[in-house]
Amino acid sequence: MTIRTILVDDEKLAIQGLQLRLAKHEDVEIIDTCQNGREAIRAIKTLRPDLVFLDIQMPGFDGFSVVQGVMEIDPPLFVFVTAYQEHAIRAFEANAVNYLMKPVDEDKLADTIERVRNRLAEKKSTEEAEKLMNVLSEVAPGAAEEFSQGEDDAASRYEKLINIKDRGQIFRVEVGTIEHIEAAGDYMCIYTGDNSLILRETMKDLERRLDPRKFQRVHRSTIVNLDQVRQVKPHTNGECFLVLDSGAEVKVSRSYRDVVARFVH
Repeated sequence: MTIRTILVDDEKLAIQGLQLRLAKHEDVEIIDTCQNGREAIRAIKTLRPDLVFLDIQMPGFDGFSVVQGVMEIDPPLFVFVTAYQEHAIRAFEANAVNYLMKPVDEDKLADTIERVRNRLAEKKSTEEAEKLMNVLSEVAPGAAEEFSQGEDDAASRYEKLINIKDRGQIFRVEVGTIEHIEAAGDYMCIYTGDNSLILRETMKDLERRLDPRKFQRVHRSTIVNLDQVRQVKPHTNGECFLVLDSGAEVKVSRSYRDVVARFVH
């Protein structure tokens, strides 16, 4: 699959540098370059790219204005490229795939392109499923109903209650009340806002029991219930903190920054 890409930056040297780095990725095709926000909005609406690398600080329309200006169409994926760390939280709010600091590091760029590939594959799968549902609804409504039921069955395979033996007692914990989970070796610390319990189980095994649409890893040793997140606070080096309903703060490491974009809109 070719990733049709537009580069937007008011500095010609920045565009040239990004072109050189992207040339190593054979599936990335640069279809246009723009040096201001107005040009970018016109190009995105006309060419309908898959991906846009977008500078934030530009005269006139800045990068965030460009995103707002194309919301009337099916927007592309955005990667913000900037010299200013303080814009990171707004990049997450704009549902960016990633946020790259200038000068762009090649390893981080490679990681970003891999994320783009995954996001585009997920989008294509969703679109294909919707097309299938539309066809089934017209020619075989019964089959469409069974297809929908199958999705419900897939969701039902995840735990609703977890039994936890702690301090000689067995606690039945509703999964929806869990705020976050922290690993400590082969033990998991389960936090429910007003209580904490210890479960003897590995993080990998516990992850299999939880619905990934709600429970996401945000650190190598931390899982968060996304329904319990109430605020996102920027931190240094591209990291951030999630503020939960109880007031607890959980750090999102740089490796899991894309998780924030899934629920911050």
